[in-house]
Amino acid sequence: MSLRSSQWYSGNDRNSYMHRAWMRRGLPREAFDGERPHIAIANTASDLTPCNSHLNEVGKSVEQGIWAAGGIPLNLPVVSLGETNVRPTAMLWRNLAAMATEEMLRANPIDGVVLLGGCDKTIPSLLMAAASVDLPAVVMPGGPMLTGTFRGTPLGCGTDVWRLSEEVRAGTLSSKAFLDSESAMIRSRGHCNTMGTASTMACMAEALGMTLPGTSGTPAPDSRLLERSHETGRLAVDLVREGRRPSQVMTRGSFLNAIVTLAATGGSTNAVIHLLAIAGRLGVELDLDDFDRTGSGVPLLVDLLPAGRHLMDDLFRAGGLLAVFKEIADLLDPTAVTVTGRPLVDYLADAEIWDESVIRRRADPLLPDAGIAVLRGNLAPNGAVIKPAAASPELLQHRGRAVVFDSIEDVYARLDSPELDVDETSVLILRGCGPKGYPGMPEVGNLPLPAKLLAKGVRDMVRISDARMSGTAYGTVVLHTSPEAAAGGPLARVRTGDPIVLDVAARRLDVDVPEAEFAARKPAMDGHAEPVRGWQRLYIDHVTQADRGADLDFLTGSSGDYPGRESH
Repeated sequence: MSLRSSQWYSGNDRNSYMHRAWMRRGLPREAFDGERPHIAIANTASDLTPCNSHLNEVGKSVEQGIWAAGGIPLNLPVVSLGETNVRPTAMLWRNLAAMATEEMLRANPIDGVVLLGGCDKTIPSLLMAAASVDLPAVVMPGGPMLTGTFRGTPLGCGTDVWRLSEEVRAGTLSSKAFLDSESAMIRSRGHCNTMGTASTMACMAEALGMTLPGTSGTPAPDSRLLERSHETGRLAVDLVREGRRPSQVMTRGSFLNAIVTLAATGGSTNAVIHLLAIAGRLGVELDLDDFDRTGSGVPLLVDLLPAGRHLMDDLFRAGGLLAVFKEIADLLDPTAVTVTGRPLVDYLADAEIWDESVIRRRADPLLPDAGIAVLRGNLAPNGAVIKPAAASPELLQHRGRAVVFDSIEDVYARLDSPELDVDETSVLILRGCGPKGYPGMPEVGNLPLPAKLLAKGVRDMVRISDARMSGTAYGTVVLHTSPEAAAGGPLARVRTGDPIVLDVAARRLDVDVPEAEFAARKPAMDGHAEPVRGWQRLYIDHVTQADRGADLDFLTGSSGDYPGRESH
């Protein structure tokens, strides 16, 4: 076994002396004998990423597992993005976090890496980095929080924030009661307990084969999470010794398994963008239509908010993701391997469903067809997505009059005005919030409903945007319209009053305006914002559209280490 770290530590010259000497702060001489893999623990723990604040404890168990297997653990703090705190949107920095982690993995004397993530963008950015460097890697998800209750009712974090805040605006819940629920919403350490983006991406990591099978969904406070962390540390050492890399695990078959899993679990639409970006880093052929082709006809089996009723600790006690996989085993690629070297389907024999109200049998699904639907038409020539499982069935085929907003600030300024010309059949359109437009593609696509319609009892309307929405959100919301308005997409030419036609069954999204008239219109938006410096300048100049994963154009399709150069 030839270790990459030996390029730094072996030999008797001045440079190898310096590398060893500066690391001899607790590491014994045998740490540099060329036999012990040096394993980085890429750690996204941060007090400003509340969902990841416990990852230092998780990292300690990983560290112990690495020592036990004969490796050398090395804590490597990396960029951490807290979904609830970072402005204007954590997605603006996903690619920066991925790039920074990639460069640190390349630059340092490490042979493999354990990826500690939890909150929405942390697992995607870590997987993008690992895919680019292609060093042996394994994901250790931080796990969801336990369920809190308010007035005897379980709370789904995120989902119930949207629900309760709309009830306040509708006048059916007092502001005091809403604020009283705040301390009950987040019961414990861990990420969102709904099938939002954090839980979805943990499930995607397992479906891709990048976790120890059976790990994702283990609640953050559960002692078994630390047990799995120890096992993951041991596995990281084995990965180096066996030479198994992300490019050997995350194959096209693995990505198709992830798409099937996304449908069966009712996962977040954000997974579409993240999976496209990860595949792009590996050079794996994956496009937007794969989500419809592969996800179409897959039943929704997991009854979790926002598409169902239960929460993540219910899924764990009901049998977890392996029990879900067993129900859809015939839809999974049997050749797709995991980080253990064995196919994912090899781990399903002992899986059981212990609560059929949480994990439904294949013969009794929550929905028979739950895949993300990809829409095309003159409003989205490069595609848009909708999550039928979280939508109102009666609105999946709809014609209504457009009410257009040019920014989220425009929404806040006009939405609740008594003069706003809107009714329950209207289609709310938000533009200027795509990758370049805001920039960063914020989670604002699930527009709040106008107050005067809430007061009438309306709780859903068709909404269309070039933005994203939180994986914890729900409603008949069309997202990721591509190209976005700020990049010259057709949303920029829609006017209030235009007839909008949504037909999910036919996979269509159109404005019913004569083609010549629509093409001749001057776009209402002049383009994207023009930052003068820093990351936003680089981001806007190089970010791709949503249908390509919103990654930077110069980071796709290449992997591996840089040619070796050493200087001091």
